[in-house]
Order: sequence, then C-alpha cells, then structure tokens
Amino acid sequence: MEEYQTEESVIEGRNAVLEAFRSGKTVEKLYILSGCQDGSLNSIIREAKKQNTLISYMTRDRLNQISRTGKHQGVIAHVAAYSYAELSDIFDLAAKKGESPFVFVLDEIEDPHNLGAIIRTANLCGAHGVIIPKRRAAGITAAVVKASAGAVCYTPVVKVTNIVKTIEELKKQGMWFACADMDGQSMYDCNLTGSLGLVIGNEGSGVSRLVREACDFMVSIPMYGEIDSLNASVAAGVLAYESVRQRRGR
Repeated sequence: MEEYQTEESVIEGRNAVLEAFRSGKTVEKLYILSGCQDGSLNSIIREAKKQNTLISYMTRDRLNQISRTGKHQGVIAHVAAYSYAELSDIFDLAAKKGESPFVFVLDEIEDPHNLGAIIRTANLCGAHGVIIPKRRAAGITAAVVKASAGAVCYTPVVKVTNIVKTIEELKKQGMWFACADMDGQSMYDCNLTGSLGLVIGNEGSGVSRLVREACDFMVSIPMYGEIDSLNASVAAGVLAYESVRQRRGR
C-alpha cells in the first residue's frame, strides 16, 4: 500500500467514524459533542476506549468551528493519513472472494460527494475497488469519507497517473471496460458480467475521448423522462446494480 498524505486526515459523521474504528483504522483523537448520550455515540465512545483513543468533549459551537464538512453529527475523528491501494490489492481481494474482478474507473470526478457516494455504492454492490486519477479529480478527503459512510475503510481506492494506460494494462489481465455514455447500447442489452470495469465520467463533460476510445464498449441507461442525464453517482449505482442483477442471473 502506497501512502499519500491527504489535506484532511479527519472523518466526520457517526457511521463513518464507527466504521473507521471497526475496520481497524488508527484513530488518533476523537471529538465528541458534550452531554450527548444516545446509542450511536455511546458505541463510538466504547470503540475509542478499546483503542485508548484520546477523547475530547466539546460544545456544539466548538465542533462547528473545527468541522470541515459542516455535518459532523456530534463526532469528529482525527485518523492516520489515508493509504491508497495498489492495483494488485483489487485483484487480491477478488481472488480472496473467489470472484471475477469488478471495478469502478472514475474519469475526473470532481465533486467529493459524488466520489464518496460512488465508493459507498462500490462497497454495497460487491465491487473490488475504485480507480481514480491523480490529477484533475477529487481525492480522499473528509467530505469523501463522510459521503461514503465509512466505505473507504473497506473498499480499495487506487490513484493512478494515467487512466488510459491503466485500462490498457488491465485489459492484458483479461478485464473488459464498459464506458457510461448516452449514445451507448442499452444496459439491458450489454453483457456486464465477468471481469469488468465500469467507467464513469466527469459530472459535466462525461468520459473523455481518449478514455472512451480505450473502452471495449459503451453502455447507456434508458431514459423515459423529459431530461436526459443522471448525476454521476446515481448513474454509477444504476449500472452497478444492473451488473449485479446479471451476475446473479436474475
């Protein structure tokens, strides 16, 4: 695992913080809303005491001041810097589960909330990893961790220099790549099983030309309303679960 120092080595929100503890993340310090005694915060406090994490109780105003997302839900954790995975980690996880590799490839997703939501979807649908570019895209920040509801603690996220070269490299290992594109074939008519990478593009411009050309085929989501586009994270979820449906033979 190669370590990259993120600008924000903090996790905010109850689910995200609890999952950080449960997944074995090193939580260096915990800030808790003073006087709050509900069940989920008590669970976090118990986990913190097991790991001898330093706990500081604060007023809501003080928590609001140090929050980076504005949605701390009464808890903020300082953790060791996020460690990005390597491509081999994705294949190792797939092999461990006895499954064909299934990954998300994100082409310049800039909104941290979209990135976090896609990582969350990747975890829930059983994908083995998420691949993002080093430049012109969101990285793992506190907002991403919160939006993922702690899924970043379980799903490998790989940061690569060049998406096109990465796709070409993975093709040599037997993977196929489906590019999400409005002009593609309906997802109901595409084979989304086997060793597969779902390629999701930028929120505004979609998948870039060179990345699209590196993919094996284009896949679209049928639209029946008056508008003709979906949010990037929603599109990723729809396509992912069509893949899950096909893999389960339903």
